[in-house]
Order: sequence, then C-alpha cells, then structure tokens
Amino acid sequence: MSYGRLLRSTLSLFVEERVFRMRGTLALLIFAAFGTLWSSVALPLSEDGLSHTVIGAFGLAGAAGALAAAPAGRLADRGRAQWTTGMALGLLLLSWVPLGFTRTSLWALVVGAVLLDLAVQAVHVTSQTLIYPLRPDAGSRLIGGYMIFYSVGSGIGAIGSTAIYAVAGWTGVCLLGAGFSALALAVWGAQRVRAAR
Repeated sequence: MSYGRLLRSTLSLFVEERVFRMRGTLALLIFAAFGTLWSSVALPLSEDGLSHTVIGAFGLAGAAGALAAAPAGRLADRGRAQWTTGMALGLLLLSWVPLGFTRTSLWALVVGAVLLDLAVQAVHVTSQTLIYPLRPDAGSRLIGGYMIFYSVGSGIGAIGSTAIYAVAGWTGVCLLGAGFSALALAVWGAQRVRAAR
C-alpha cells in the first residue's frame, strides 16, 4: 500500500470506527489537560524564585503516572475499560483542586501532578487496549491515528495555558485544565448514556 493510501485509510478508519473516534476525542482532551499543566507550571514557579533545577525536579512527580499503566491495562483486559476510564477522568478533574494551590504549597503541586499523570496514563492505556483489537490488520494505523489526537491535544494545552497565564495567571490556567478535564468526563458520560439506550 502506498504512503498516500495509508494516510487515506487512516482517515477512513476514523469515519468507520466509533470507538476510535470516541477514544481519539478523549485523547485530545486529556492531553490538552496534560499540556496545560506541564507547559506552564514553570511560569509561576520561576516567578516564586525557584531555580531551573528545582523546577525540573517536579517532573519526577509526574513520572509516578507510569505506575497506572499496568493496572489500567489489566482492568481493560478484564472488561472494566469503561469503569477505569470514568474513574480516571473523575480523578483528572479532581487533580486540579490541589494544583490550584501551587502558589502557596509545593506539596499541593506534587499531589496534583501525581493525580493528573495517573489519570492520563490510565485513560491512555485503556484507550489503546480498546482501539487495537478493532482492526488487528490495521493496528499500527489505528495507533498512529490515535496519536495524532494526542499531539493536537498537547499542542492546544500548551498554547492555551501560556496565553491564559498572561491574562489570568495560575488560577486561569487551572480553570482551563479543569475545563478540558470536565469536558472529557462529559463526553465519556454522554457516550455511556447513548450506549445504555
């Protein structure tokens, strides 16, 4: 298959596969929330006088999110993908509460970052677990197409958070991230309601 046909076939998979569309939309929103935090968190921390080394060390808190990957995958394999997704999206929204206190407590930043990364990784792994079996013969195209949503969401979060920070400060950034998170939860909830009918 030529490269052009591969690209067109990826678009056709998006049209034909409802689960792919749903999980792509969730990927865009959760990685917009992810990008909102990690693209702008250095701004308030540097204003508070922290060094680049100390600011960079906070990325280690986010690395804890990798711990969610294996349990989320196991739950999805056991047929609990929707439950895992809903719980993780709720956790993602909740993470913005401690993150809102970043300017007054670095521990709040650590707690919020860990919660956010755990939630994003859980949804990310669960989504890939659901997407790949849709078309085993086109698995790489499905995952490649899914990662486009991931990249677009990360970019939207990065651009949006830095723009909002200039206007509304850290509170505005947290409201933006919470908005992306709430929208992801609403999209998932609406899909569950339609599926139950």
